[in-house]
Amino acid sequence: MNQEVDIHADDYGYSINTSLDMLECMRKGCLNSFSIICNNSLFEESMELLYKEIPSLPFLPLISIHLNIPEGKSESDLFPMSWGRLFLSSYSFNKKQIKQELKKELKRQIDKTQIVINKCITIAKENGIECKQKGIRIDSHIHTHLIPVVWEALTEVIEEEKYDVEYIRNPKEPLSPFLKNISLIGTYGVANLIKNRILMFYSGEVDRYCEQHNLDKMYMWGLAMSGHMDYDRIQKVYPDMLKKAERDKRKLELLFHPGKALPEEYSGEMNPDYFKNANLSENRHIEKNAVMNIKDII
Repeated sequence: MNQEVDIHADDYGYSINTSLDMLECMRKGCLNSFSIICNNSLFEESMELLYKEIPSLPFLPLISIHLNIPEGKSESDLFPMSWGRLFLSSYSFNKKQIKQELKKELKRQIDKTQIVINKCITIAKENGIECKQKGIRIDSHIHTHLIPVVWEALTEVIEEEKYDVEYIRNPKEPLSPFLKNISLIGTYGVANLIKNRILMFYSGEVDRYCEQHNLDKMYMWGLAMSGHMDYDRIQKVYPDMLKKAERDKRKLELLFHPGKALPEEYSGEMNPDYFKNANLSENRHIEKNAVMNIKDII
């Protein structure tokens, strides 16, 4: 695979079946990186599955912390909090209070997840499994870390705790590669295109942070096709997307959700609508199929 292209999977630990699907992708060596959700009841069991699998993997993908504010458990009564409420709180009279609680929650999730990531790295080294991870990698569920109040809380926590961060996801997705493929234009959902534009607006903060801290800039592909990153459209758009990334000197991340939950795995810490419409969707296995065959394209 092209080493400048990052094939990434989100949501390890969301459910056991989600984790098992992602482990299958890892066994085939199809993932460059993946991210872990730590604030739910299946976190420890999912990690035990990963620990046992590492010695037999072709390599250990880079591991990110999947900060999760919209779902999961929290020690604060303020969370979970939806994307919309988090966004509105960025401009509300109680922003200061929410930011302080966010800082505590983000630190808890970073510290908790980094402990298990360090254990994964240790297991890999003890078993001669290649692992290139150096520092802390951060992304978030539904890209909430770009919401102004969350971004302020996150960057302050990183500074205060002196975290050694090597990567922060920037969901900055150029539209031009999609528009060049005229036959596909009608296949992109309006809601996804709106999401693309909103996150593009806030992505400048991440770019500036990367410049200031000598981190690689990136493009992320996974918004216009969010929830349905299928093989056929990837194959058609990829050449133009790669050219765009290379021309702008950015690393390209393809974001997938290749893990499908089972109906019986639902719990009260999950958003019922998101669980039903996203995590139970057959689109998750369409994305898994794309990941499992991505080497034919990249």
